[in-house]
Amino acid sequence: MRNITAVPSGTRSDRTAPPGAVPASTDPARTGAGPSLVHLPCRPQSASAARRFIREKLIDWGLSGLADDALLITSELVANAAKTECRRLLTLGVERTGEGSVRISVTDGSRALPVRPLVDDEALGGRGLALVHHLTGRRWGVTPTSDGKTVHAELRLENTTPSPDFPPYDC
Repeated sequence: MRNITAVPSGTRSDRTAPPGAVPASTDPARTGAGPSLVHLPCRPQSASAARRFIREKLIDWGLSGLADDALLITSELVANAAKTECRRLLTLGVERTGEGSVRISVTDGSRALPVRPLVDDEALGGRGLALVHHLTGRRWGVTPTSDGKTVHAELRLENTTPSPDFPPYDC
């Protein structure tokens, strides 16, 4: 497993990768050796860099069909990590888990576990994990670590059946 300490502006062959980025030909996630990782400050502003990182990986892997859902999930997981006010870097990971599927994970330094609250129709927020739950077809979870936790979500290109307990919202 190799860590990337800077968010690549691009790792495709037509772009120059910044120092610390793993070239696409030896990228562990591309070769199946493990996830591609990036370390970001544990703050809401990191969501933008996280989305760029995920978008580039999906393009590199030919999985741009997952981009809309993956970017929303990434935003939610990074925002939730930032809300914990962890005092260290968060780690964003993305890994190909099969043909047409990826796992996105965010590790932070907080032991506070995420909660998917029940929200009423008038609430202005609190739907982030419900969206993650729905978009992944219930394929998400949390793993406590010795110094915090990792929240992960898996996306697949195939059509997923929406989870039956996802509340309908009229927009």
